[in-house]
Amino acid sequence: MTRSIHEGARDFARDIVKTDAYVVSRRERKKVEMLFAHLKRILKLDRLRLRGPNGARDEFLLAATAQNLRKLAKLIPSPTPVIA
Repeated sequence: MTRSIHEGARDFARDIVKTDAYVVSRRERKKVEMLFAHLKRILKLDRLRLRGPNGARDEFLLAATAQNLRKLAKLIPSPTPVIA
């Protein structure tokens, strides 16, 4: 049986997967990917409506600002109702 010329790269990738740094990296990448998924699905940023690089930048910044405001709103504790 012959060994593929790419098997050395596969062995290297298999070794990297076993490291602690890879586990941390995978967790961080998941957080970022979830934010982009939220932008696309919930905030409807699947298609940019403004034209040109400046319009795309502005639209993305507005969506990211809305996402950050939602996160901040969840951090503020809700007031407890006062019973008289």
